[in-house]
Amino acid sequence: MLSEGMADLTFERVAKAAGVSKTTLYKWWQSLGALALDGYFHAVHTTLSFADTGDVREDLRDQLHHHRRVMAGPGGHALLELIGAAQTDPDLARAYRALYSSGRRELAYQRLTRAKEQGQIRENVDVRVLVDQLWGAVYHRSLIPDEPVTPEFIDALVDNLFDGIRPPERKP
Repeated sequence: MLSEGMADLTFERVAKAAGVSKTTLYKWWQSLGALALDGYFHAVHTTLSFADTGDVREDLRDQLHHHRRVMAGPGGHALLELIGAAQTDPDLARAYRALYSSGRRELAYQRLTRAKEQGQIRENVDVRVLVDQLWGAVYHRSLIPDEPVTPEFIDALVDNLFDGIRPPERKP
């Protein structure tokens, strides 16, 4: 999956490589997409960690830069293929939510909730929306590649979030 993508991935190839029957694979995975996602997840699951250095701004910046680097390589290409395939494969879509996206989102929610508790984020901020704002912008640029996901983009994304976009109030 990481080296070749989904184009030539088949139950037959996986069964042969794993030394099992196709029937065994079909027993555990209802679709090729769900099987591919499971393989992808197990290849990258150690990269899901989210640092907590005590500075949420820098932790978000580091996490988003790490995500950008993963998305720029074969892992990103594979993930974008899986996201695309999930649009027409309900088994893959369910597996994607259960195995991959919900876990990544939960790590971010936990880190941002701790930041709220530490007073680094306003109490009235919905951390679930915050996750969508940050990662949604990165996925948007990844899926619709008219603008690249650059280090400068990541830095501006985090800086705009923490510095706000409203100009400072003018003093009379």
